[in-house]
Amino acid sequence: MKHLRLFSPALLAVLVAIGCTSSKPQDASAEADKQAAPAAEQPAASATSAPGAQGSGSVTGAVKFEGTAPAATKVKMNADPICQQQHTEPVMSEEVVVNSNNTLKNVFVYVKEGVSGSYSAPTEPVVLAQKGCWYLPHVFGIQVGQPLQIVNDDATLHNVNSKSKGKTNKPFNIAQPTKDMKTEKKFSEVEVLVPFKCNVHPWMHAFAGVVNNPFYAVTDDSGNFTIKGLPAGTYTIEAVHEKYGPQTQQVTIGDGESKAAEFTFKAE
Repeated sequence: MKHLRLFSPALLAVLVAIGCTSSKPQDASAEADKQAAPAAEQPAASATSAPGAQGSGSVTGAVKFEGTAPAATKVKMNADPICQQQHTEPVMSEEVVVNSNNTLKNVFVYVKEGVSGSYSAPTEPVVLAQKGCWYLPHVFGIQVGQPLQIVNDDATLHNVNSKSKGKTNKPFNIAQPTKDMKTEKKFSEVEVLVPFKCNVHPWMHAFAGVVNNPFYAVTDDSGNFTIKGLPAGTYTIEAVHEKYGPQTQQVTIGDGESKAAEFTFKAE
């Protein structure tokens, strides 16, 4: 990696593009592809273009885990000293993070069906940072048409490889050879989940839940989630994990009402 930084950014981008066709990056790509989230069936497009309503209902719950949690894998960053030097403590894989209360972190939870009307995409971007040779956040939500700002916070080369499999979401593979470099992208259709990886640092993975409304959440360090602002109605709630796939359940809420929803994933 020290030699790469002697070249110009433009040449580095070319080297990355060439490298992605060599045997080593292909091996890293194949390994990363194994970790891509199981495909969740996509929700149907809204039948109306009327503006979507904001309500006062909510769905609150947790995602539990049953069985023996898989052992966390220590990430080896010694291939790039710049990465390794930024961590004083061991860095562990986030593929399966079981919290101390036997819940799952990083589960994307969203309203899959039941939402009426269309919701304008926010103009404020969602930021996907590369910091310490690690994607932050690991799992995130974003609306169709909302800007995704990808930022390189490291003084080393990264490349961002989106493995979208949607009909209109185009996969992309971009090089970011310099610190503070920013790239903006947008998604054009619902897709849950879209995997990201870095060919240069094959331990780097992230996942995006692309939806067409603001009703989504990601489980936290306690496995909890809350989806707010729902109008009264009956909804299909889906929880999607990058390894264990999707689960769904139906809830009916009234104005100002809060309903509980609980999901349980089991060890394989």
